Amino acid sequence: MSYIQSIASEQTWLLPYSIDELVEENNPVRVIRAYVDSLLMEDLGFVRAVPAGTGRPGYDPRDMLKLYIYGYLNRVRSSRRLMAECRRNVELFYLLNMLRPDFRTIADFRKDNRQAIKAVFKDFVKACAELNLLGKKTFAVDGTKIRASNGKKKSFTPQILEKKLDYLREQESRIEEYLQKMDQTDEEEQRHVRILELDIRKKDMPDKLRQIRERIGKYEGYQRRMEENGEDQILETDPECRTLRTKEGLLPAYNIQTVVDEKNHIIASFETTVANTDQGQLDRMAEQTKEELEIGTAEFIADKGYESREDIEKCLMHGTIPNVGFKYDKDERLHDLEYIPAEIDEATRQSTKAEDIQKCLHAGVLPACYEGTTISVQLQKRSVLSCFIRHEDGRVTCPMGRELFKHRVREHGTIYGSREACRTCPNRCTDSKNTKTVSIGHNTNIVAVRMYGSPDHPLQKLPPGFQPHNSLGRPQKPARVRVILRRNPEDMQRRKELAEHPFGTVKWYDGAHFFLCRGEEKVSAEIALSFLAYNLRRAINLLGAGALVAHFNARNRKNRGRKAPVFCLFRRFYVRNEQ
Repeated sequence: MSYIQSIASEQTWLLPYSIDELVEENNPVRVIRAYVDSLLMEDLGFVRAVPAGTGRPGYDPRDMLKLYIYGYLNRVRSSRRLMAECRRNVELFYLLNMLRPDFRTIADFRKDNRQAIKAVFKDFVKACAELNLLGKKTFAVDGTKIRASNGKKKSFTPQILEKKLDYLREQESRIEEYLQKMDQTDEEEQRHVRILELDIRKKDMPDKLRQIRERIGKYEGYQRRMEENGEDQILETDPECRTLRTKEGLLPAYNIQTVVDEKNHIIASFETTVANTDQGQLDRMAEQTKEELEIGTAEFIADKGYESREDIEKCLMHGTIPNVGFKYDKDERLHDLEYIPAEIDEATRQSTKAEDIQKCLHAGVLPACYEGTTISVQLQKRSVLSCFIRHEDGRVTCPMGRELFKHRVREHGTIYGSREACRTCPNRCTDSKNTKTVSIGHNTNIVAVRMYGSPDHPLQKLPPGFQPHNSLGRPQKPARVRVILRRNPEDMQRRKELAEHPFGTVKWYDGAHFFLCRGEEKVSAEIALSFLAYNLRRAINLLGAGALVAHFNARNRKNRGRKAPVFCLFRRFYVRNEQ
């Protein structure tokens, strides 16, 4: 039995085939070509979107964008590797029509079109919304640290600089002392061999001493710069990144915030920051996502790292449902708002405008958009007299009827308390911000207190005939609105499935676990290409290449109702054949 017969490479074809025949119908490159051809490059802000009338012709930005999307889709991010693929890859032959740009041209395109590349990412997200791939109801927010193009040894803090200067100054003094000893040895020793050896060592020492003094001068300049400008870090290679705490330790990195839609795990929005933690990012990312997708209200799920009282209250005021994990395994989080009486009609309660939502919350009314979620509202507007009781069986109960436990015994009484009971209590029996406890005397079984909170909860009543002490009293406080956010462990599990999946894919499957570019804007454009490739792959897996090609071709016909001018067609033909 013989092998499968092949065609010799020297064989001449009578009827040569086209490159289109070498690319399958469901190949992702056809989707890339159809999508990029449907874009309005000038509206997106690409450089040279309209060719100049004079000068040497340049490459069409559409071709360069196709090249980059293909590269990030296939784990090829380097401009030199992309240049090599243009000379050997059949798929790129089809995508670029045999164009072979230089690596500098490829790198300059990404550098010169930073904002335009981010605009392309947003455009594809809108295209996903048109294809009904976004649910627009529930999103997961998460952040990850990605290493910057800055070595750890080229990042300096005041502490690091002080250690380096101490070491270099010590080396400087040692070398100076050694040179003095060598000079003395040259005067005492007369043997030729020994003198020759010392001369060689003396010849190298001044250069080393000069290098050390140059480094000392550079580091002292960094110290003066930090003192004058109030900087806490200096990074030589990428000054815009920061040394952040990662799983691998302190590394120069960027903090990438992403918002992932629940329906099909599409990355709906992202932002590049240098924040060391995720606190304070939830409201910002939520508002950015809602603005880009043109939605009124939505639920955003985040982990414990986003727990910030101020940030959560901002979300509540802007119509965002903040489903955030609580630290210390709390069951709920309490937020107090100022009570502003107002008549709330049904139209105001059903509205998703920020001003109407704020009006409802301050009036103690739960907006319709928060119904059925982890958010509830209580109006607290009066003080009620209640008590702590030590029962005959030794149990101690608080005004809410919950059992307290003995903490310690003192001379004047026994201290009782329960952290769990106080943590979930909707009312207040003390103004203390510390652990809430009560002291019950040895000969006392009842301690009266004036409760402040919601009158809807039943309280322990004073025993018949009991008269509270005259010193008992709490001034009547103004009414307030308490917003209660409850924890839902199932939502936290959903968050892991949503937010962690894209990061794992982009960082380890696509190879984007470190940045090639420097500067926050360039880094943002680079990660936009990675997220665009991820969303494109998700869309192809969900709908298929054929459906996407048909959709983008229809959009291309809609955006380009007229034919391109003759001179533009001629120019593109000239450029491609010149190469």
